[in-house]
Amino acid sequence: MYSAHEQIHYIFEELDECAQNKFTGVLEFHADSGQQWRFYYRLGRITWATGGMHPYRRLRRQLTTHPSQIPFAKIPIKNLPSPLSHWDFQLLVNCFKKGLIEPKQLESIADSVIQELLFDVIQIANRNQEKINYIRNPQISLDLPITFTSTKAFIRRTDSEWQAWYSAGLESFCPDSAPIIRQPNELQRVVSSGVYQNLAKFINGQNSLRDLSVQMKQEVVKITASLRSHILKGLIELTPIPDLSPAATSSETTPVNVAPPVPSSSRLIACIDDSPQICHLMERIIVSNGMRFIKISDPIQALPTLIQNKPDLIFLDLIMPVINGYEICSQIRRISSFANIPVIILTSSDGLFDRVRAKAVGSTDFMTKPIIGDKVLAMIDKHLPNQSVKTQVQTTVSVKAAV
Repeated sequence: MYSAHEQIHYIFEELDECAQNKFTGVLEFHADSGQQWRFYYRLGRITWATGGMHPYRRLRRQLTTHPSQIPFAKIPIKNLPSPLSHWDFQLLVNCFKKGLIEPKQLESIADSVIQELLFDVIQIANRNQEKINYIRNPQISLDLPITFTSTKAFIRRTDSEWQAWYSAGLESFCPDSAPIIRQPNELQRVVSSGVYQNLAKFINGQNSLRDLSVQMKQEVVKITASLRSHILKGLIELTPIPDLSPAATSSETTPVNVAPPVPSSSRLIACIDDSPQICHLMERIIVSNGMRFIKISDPIQALPTLIQNKPDLIFLDLIMPVINGYEICSQIRRISSFANIPVIILTSSDGLFDRVRAKAVGSTDFMTKPIIGDKVLAMIDKHLPNQSVKTQVQTTVSVKAAV
């Protein structure tokens, strides 16, 4: 597997090669976690991009940052086909033709969207657990270019943004995550009253770091850096959040609000692993597929946390400090209410001895690393067959009726 540095180099190289070859079509990137991004080229220039975790939040941010006459809250959203479809591009072009947005605003939005998604690809590539694959498709193209920024300029900006993010010690922080105050009393003791009131006003678990950047009119790297020490101390936690709700369906739509938390009736999946990277990757895969997630990075706290939360399935790392996965699995099986709960052992090795020993202490199944989205979902579906895995929400926008 390539190192993170090599992966980033190859991504930039592929982007630049498409520019050098005057490529027209789509360059598509796929991560092991299931995330996908599409970059639309026209004669070597990137003209649009789709994908990522929050297409609706992204559109709302862009329409807020670049004011226009497009009423985001009135956009009727009807069963979207895919976050990868270019519905947002079609919407903006349609509004441009109706005179609701100026050419300069349209170009600025396109530049910002492309820049944001390029950053996301680079950040995911920085995690060694995830491999980024890419494919070119010359059969798909957008006829109307709405940005004229060169691909080299996008690469330079992305590299600069990533270096700033990395230098601030934020490489493991996802800008699409939402900060939430976990220890308010302790936080009030370490910050001034005015600072705490400001934090409490914005940090409510419903706004991503990127959303906060727009609301507070500050660069996302500055906001995240200011929260970093509190996050590392556990006073504030970064949590995955869903995209905006695509519930509006008629011409008389109400404002699109933040989607509610995943219903408490949905599956609760626990992951016991001392690696923050593994827990973060598992969390993204599970939450983005409509399930709830609880991470346990301290194996000593595994049993109390499991008893308190009663998950439906447990992923358990085999090799951890102080107490290993075999011992934890054995302890889990001693609790009568956990006698039948699926326990999936996570390991980097796939030896027969490990499998036999894991089975002897009561494990249900065995899954080898690296963590890949399809493998995780298949394992959950295998052992919780009465509830089908909720795949990525698919949606579509009625462009003609959008305004």
